[in-house]
Amino acid sequence: MTGLQAFTVGTTALHDLDPYRFPAARLGEDLPEPASAALGGTDVDGDYPLPAPDPASRLSIPLEPADRRRLELHAALTTAGIAPMPGDLDAIAVLCRLDDSTHAALQRWIHHFA
Repeated sequence: MTGLQAFTVGTTALHDLDPYRFPAARLGEDLPEPASAALGGTDVDGDYPLPAPDPASRLSIPLEPADRRRLELHAALTTAGIAPMPGDLDAIAVLCRLDDSTHAALQRWIHHFA
């Protein structure tokens, strides 16, 4: 085969696309849920839904303040649509060692400018 090959854009080509790699290929389609998955059993692929977590089985280990602030900072950045670069993790660790009032101001700035 020589030259460029044109890809078909018909409906059969859209059905052949992997929905995990190309999520837009399945938009607009109302695919029925497999009956066994709707009943809580395994679906066609042998996968099954996970049960809801039991609050009584949670560990009662409190987070360190720096760990709590790190999680809150990551959540604030994610909510604002800011993806930290790999080199930013050291800066995030340093920022999370600051006190709660400084951390609250940092989150306020993120939410204000996002």
